[in-house]
Amino acid sequence: MGNLTVAIIAPAGYAANIGKKSGTSDITSYDNKKGDVTVSIIEPSSYPEKLASLFYAVSMADIALVVVEKIDAAFGECALMLDCAGVDKGYIVLRGGMTREQVAPLIKGLTLERYTPIEDNPVDIRERLMEDAANLEPNEAMKMTVSAGSVPVDQCFNVKGVGTVVLGNVVEGVINRHDKVKTVPGGKTAEVRSIQKHDDEFDWSAKGDRVGLALKGVEVTDVERGMVLTNNPSLKSELAITAEAKLVKYWPKPLEEDMVLHVGHWMQFISARVESVKDDGDWRQPTIKLALDRPIVHLPGDRAVICYLDGGKLRVAGSMPL
Repeated sequence: MGNLTVAIIAPAGYAANIGKKSGTSDITSYDNKKGDVTVSIIEPSSYPEKLASLFYAVSMADIALVVVEKIDAAFGECALMLDCAGVDKGYIVLRGGMTREQVAPLIKGLTLERYTPIEDNPVDIRERLMEDAANLEPNEAMKMTVSAGSVPVDQCFNVKGVGTVVLGNVVEGVINRHDKVKTVPGGKTAEVRSIQKHDDEFDWSAKGDRVGLALKGVEVTDVERGMVLTNNPSLKSELAITAEAKLVKYWPKPLEEDMVLHVGHWMQFISARVESVKDDGDWRQPTIKLALDRPIVHLPGDRAVICYLDGGKLRVAGSMPL
């Protein structure tokens, strides 16, 4: 079976009632495992102070669980982040007397509108997520047909007796033990010495798996969050982007030259300066040219989220293709 990755956007600590804590930084990870069925849960533990925390959780998610206790700026921002990132499946829990009628006007036209309402019962939620994971298509077929893959780096650290270990999600393709992978950007070459999924050793991993990779040939200082480990030659690394952006419907004004935005993709959240803005009469769909502070790594046609950290209560600006 594959692994289901779930972003839980809820009051702090809510996810602890659903999974077993496995690690924390600006995002906190929880796991559930039953036989070969696995669920990885990501909670944005530094949000709302750090918008990047919310983005990282959402960017890795197959689905989301959103717990609504009140209507405020954070709820609206989360709904827009899920929409811009294209997380179109999930569940919504209403607490504290909140009703569907109160929420409906605010999420109209967003992906959150299509989420399934469920009761606030952590045991039932855990079982439902495990059932969703069990119903995933087995990824063994991918192993037979795909020869390359990519893992954006979430964390990198040294383990005594093992060496350099990277944590991340396989976002495309297959990674095998003994594969040679490169760090992009950076260009360092490493060998995958071993692969762990939920503390068990495996010879391979495929799209959707949460993995720990032990690497040979690179040091911890060679690898950082946002880099991508890959053996896929189709991956692109660019310092400049020109694309047609789509701004969220609540965005108050046109983008302007010299604005400093942040572009989010996979585990990257990169500062970028707007060099030019053009539109054909609809300022919510401008063609923008961005100069990035460091290269953004992506597959052709991927989607990125645009954020403006000086936007006050609304920091999610929109999305664009890469």
